[in-house]
Amino acid sequence: MNNLDIAQSAKLLPINEIAKRAGLAEEEYEPLGRYKAKLTNEGISRLTTADTGKLILVTAISPTPAGEGKTTTSIGLADGLNTVGSTAVAAIREPSLGPVFGIKGGACGGGYSQILPMEEINLFFNGDFPAITTAHNLLSAMADSSIHFGNPHGIDTTKIWWPRTMDMVDRSLREIVVGLGDGNGPVRSGGFVITAASEIMAALGLARSLEDLVSRLKRIIVGLRRDGTPVTAEDVSAAGPMSVLLKDALRPNLVQTMAGHPALVHGGPFGNIAHGCSSILGTKCGLGMADFVVTEAGFGSDLGGEKFLNILSPQLGKLPDAIVLVATVRALTHSGNGDLQHGLANLGAHIKHVMQYGPPVVVAINRFAHDTDRDVETVRAYAEVFGCKAVACDPWGGGGEGCTDLAELVRDETSKESTFETIYQWSDSIPHKLEKLCQRVYGGIGVQFSKAAKRRLDWIEKHGDSELPVCVAKTQYSLSDDASLLGAPSGFDLNVRDLEVRAGAGFIVAVCGDVMLMPGMGKVPAAANIFLDENGVIQGLR
Repeated sequence: MNNLDIAQSAKLLPINEIAKRAGLAEEEYEPLGRYKAKLTNEGISRLTTADTGKLILVTAISPTPAGEGKTTTSIGLADGLNTVGSTAVAAIREPSLGPVFGIKGGACGGGYSQILPMEEINLFFNGDFPAITTAHNLLSAMADSSIHFGNPHGIDTTKIWWPRTMDMVDRSLREIVVGLGDGNGPVRSGGFVITAASEIMAALGLARSLEDLVSRLKRIIVGLRRDGTPVTAEDVSAAGPMSVLLKDALRPNLVQTMAGHPALVHGGPFGNIAHGCSSILGTKCGLGMADFVVTEAGFGSDLGGEKFLNILSPQLGKLPDAIVLVATVRALTHSGNGDLQHGLANLGAHIKHVMQYGPPVVVAINRFAHDTDRDVETVRAYAEVFGCKAVACDPWGGGGEGCTDLAELVRDETSKESTFETIYQWSDSIPHKLEKLCQRVYGGIGVQFSKAAKRRLDWIEKHGDSELPVCVAKTQYSLSDDASLLGAPSGFDLNVRDLEVRAGAGFIVAVCGDVMLMPGMGKVPAAANIFLDENGVIQGLR
């Protein structure tokens, strides 16, 4: 059976039963149909005040294009913790329609470790992505309207930073020309980014309250005046109406795992071109619901994991009590160009990275049906060379029952006292931050800035944004910025081709290598196999 068949065969519980299991009072959630809900402001206020649970961060080694089951393992671990007698909530990101219809498929887990209803979560889930898309494009429209009607803020139309967005992958929209035709404004270049890469997505995911979100929206930089000073969303009167569009999207979503346990799905920034973590509010609400919150960060530990630990965690005000590093025999064999032994170096590099932060690290070997006992034991033994406990699990085939050994190990490890240290200090200079990431996370030597990146660095330092954390946008397939360098490359430089100021989100994006802020579809996109059957039932979604 495939993911969709398994999901459609599951018996879902009414959302009021899930809310009851989460300890929510009637006024603390708002049902949206039979199986979905949003937390109310009353619920958010209580839960974020009572956030006493333990936090488990799930990250991974470098993936293959098919992914290695990090979300599936996160959900299986949460169900496993419930199975062994603890209470646990999975807190994951919302899927983007781009990957759903592009190459990757959905993002609700897989097999018997899924979050349900997977079809509805994968498609326009509770309207959050459409609200973010609309708010983003409202700012684009208001900025262009201001330019059209006299340009009172003196915006230099050759230095507009704000793109447009849509929740789909479409390479033809990466670079466009706007303003064509009489009376339609000055002709200028522009472009689209995918909604998951929108600064508004990042701002919403990092906001701790509605007031914090509004403050972030006001700071968003639309572009520059002719004198080089920034023009913000507040300047063009867009922050207020944007907040109206986003007020419900800010509230975390309550759903369920296939085992009938509460789950929170909220926020959806990409892991390679944004910070790749579920929302602060979703995570904090989970910490007020259960003994454990299991949250995942996109792609490998060098991407979403690093950003969770260096960008999100300081703002969350909560450090992970344990870090779970998902590994598969398939990915390690891929990293070794077909040789598992050679590919183990990739696992070692990721272990060394995450062990620097302080919390205990557990390697979860996500076992596929075709893996041999010998290969699984090879991976387990290699991890333990680093003083890192490892255990095999089967979240896809066994659900929570397939993750009880992992759950018990994680629970034991979180009972240990640990310290926490970020890779860099926010007060470090941007070059210094990037050098530390290159050397201590990616295994490289240093950082090279393009001429464009140097110009933007000068602007950032002049205008006082250099103490923001850095969010590196790079390939997920390599620890370097070159997707062809598999395993554990060394001796390379991190090549920064541009720097983007995300004053609303509160970080600087360092664009490295050939990573695209608007991905494109593959030769045979996933959409080609998605359809409605004669009974109106969705088929082909994965």
